[in-house]
Amino acid sequence: CRFGVFWMLLELGIVLDGGVSTQSSGSSGINAEYGEYTIHLHKRIHGSGFKRRAPRAFKEIKKFAQKTMGTPDVRIDTRLNKHVWHKGVKHVPFRVRVRLARKRNEDEDSVNKLYTLVTVVEGIESFKGLQTQNIDVDE
Repeated sequence: CRFGVFWMLLELGIVLDGGVSTQSSGSSGINAEYGEYTIHLHKRIHGSGFKRRAPRAFKEIKKFAQKTMGTPDVRIDTRLNKHVWHKGVKHVPFRVRVRLARKRNEDEDSVNKLYTLVTVVEGIESFKGLQTQNIDVDE
């Protein structure tokens, strides 16, 4: 399976760029990066009861960030919290544009070397035509 090999190489810290494998520039083989994504919350919280919709939205945002960035430690920014809750517990926005930033954990005692910070992208009037943007940041 071609994609299984990709994920195995990704776990080892080897990034594929156009079919050519290169070692990433981090000391541990994992570099910090961020990307902008549109999360379709409406389909992810479909079937939830009214009083559970906003808390379920945060669980789905965390699940999306864990799957996308590969870090079990996900932290939600307070502005994203206000954005999801601004219409109440029942009326969660259908879509939300977020910036996922994988950062190095400064806490020495932490089990995880990296964490993902999820922030909201402000000023989005229409979600039509938006695509995922991935940017590598060399520290």
